[in-house]
Amino acid sequence: MPTTTGAIITAQTGTDPTAATPTAATPTAAAPTGSDGDGTRTTYGALWRRVPQELLFLLLTLPVVVIALTVLSTVFFTGVGLLAVVVGIVVVVASLYLARGIGLVELVRLRWAGQPATTPPRWETPGEPATTLRALLGPLVNGHYWLYLLHGMVVNVVLGLVSWTVTVVWLSVGLGGVSYWFWGRFLTDTDGVWLHEVILGWVLPGTTLPIDPLLAESLFQLALGLLFLLTLPYITHAFTLLHQFAARGMLGAWRSEALQREVADLSASRGAAVAAEDQSLRRLERDIHDGPQQRLVRLQMDLASAERKLTTDPDAARALIVEAREQAHDTLEELRALSRGLVPPILQDRGLLAGLESLAARSTVPVRLELQVDPALRLSSEIERSAYFVAAELLTNAAKHARATGIRLHLALRPVADEGSTGSTGTAGTTWLDLWVIDDGVGGARLIDAHGLQGLDERLRGLRGVLSVRSPDGGPTAIGAHIPLPAAVPVRAVAVS
Repeated sequence: MPTTTGAIITAQTGTDPTAATPTAATPTAAAPTGSDGDGTRTTYGALWRRVPQELLFLLLTLPVVVIALTVLSTVFFTGVGLLAVVVGIVVVVASLYLARGIGLVELVRLRWAGQPATTPPRWETPGEPATTLRALLGPLVNGHYWLYLLHGMVVNVVLGLVSWTVTVVWLSVGLGGVSYWFWGRFLTDTDGVWLHEVILGWVLPGTTLPIDPLLAESLFQLALGLLFLLTLPYITHAFTLLHQFAARGMLGAWRSEALQREVADLSASRGAAVAAEDQSLRRLERDIHDGPQQRLVRLQMDLASAERKLTTDPDAARALIVEAREQAHDTLEELRALSRGLVPPILQDRGLLAGLESLAARSTVPVRLELQVDPALRLSSEIERSAYFVAAELLTNAAKHARATGIRLHLALRPVADEGSTGSTGTAGTTWLDLWVIDDGVGGARLIDAHGLQGLDERLRGLRGVLSVRSPDGGPTAIGAHIPLPAAVPVRAVAVS
């Protein structure tokens, strides 16, 4: 996998491993008070700040829906008329692709208008090859394409005409009313019907105002204009929310698809976990075979030789016994090292932070610790063990292969808002554990098959995590492990000392 993976994951995780001092992202600020359609709270002033974007969105809606209706209806009904020949199917499919493009443009317009992003559907099924036949016939059996076509030809057209008309009328009455005192005097027909007289005659029949009709009309128009302008933010926001509601229902991904992706991700994570566990067991088997097993065979041979020489050559037997004792001591130390590789005692007793401090102290290259988490933080044993081994492996790689003179070990918690789950606090979502190992070595690390980093990637995918690699030739190398945590884990950043 190329090193651009690091850039992609950096954008996703929100931390830059090559920065001077990476910091954990802070939670999203709480939203202001008031009511909004997406569950957040807004004030009247906040509605006014949205008016320019929402007004421009609504005013541009008419040309957008007219163009969409013209293009889609022309292409689609032309294809329907040509269904008797093969080319009709191609034209219908072309109209579906056009509807998809127009729908995506509408999502972009809504996003620009200040609405939350709507996740578009996944158009291609993962794992299926992209063939010409699939590209030609796939849209015909994909319900999303037909929903996009219905939205572009019917729903958005009707909604756009209504919202554009009401918005234009509301804005015209408001602006015309507050400026009537200026342009009303230039009207040539001063003997016509005055609007204030009509309203006053309807409310209070037979009543007349003892003032100049032009002045009375100007005051009435001013009051009417102010009323319309003061309520303009509610009109623009309501119609924008209506467009957003229609787009989310017809142009967004289905909940069932999200569930299917969740099941697929869980299956992939389970497969990656099984593969990582199998690889770990094979490595342990190889280490035992190459280390303690060979020493035990040597120990058995030395003891057999000492037994044979015990009566004939006691001094040689004594030397063999001493050597066998050394072999037993070395074997015991190697077995202890392997057991620490399974579950380090310090990790069980004192937690992840103490384990990382122990790794930094044992490293042959100076390690600068940047532990920006609560010192009392304890995570599940599985997450702590995986984070510890990833850090140990990365520190070992940096010491052995990177020719580094300094390493930074950075640990932080980072909250990420899940799309569509924002609440009144603005902090709903998933907390991620970010662990970065950054060295000043020669670089050139790659995430490729049959490589050490591939095993780390499989271990992280077993926890639904991600391994990011940024290692240009010449260095520096920044490798990050990102692990999602249970929702109960509190987020508390700690400054680096």
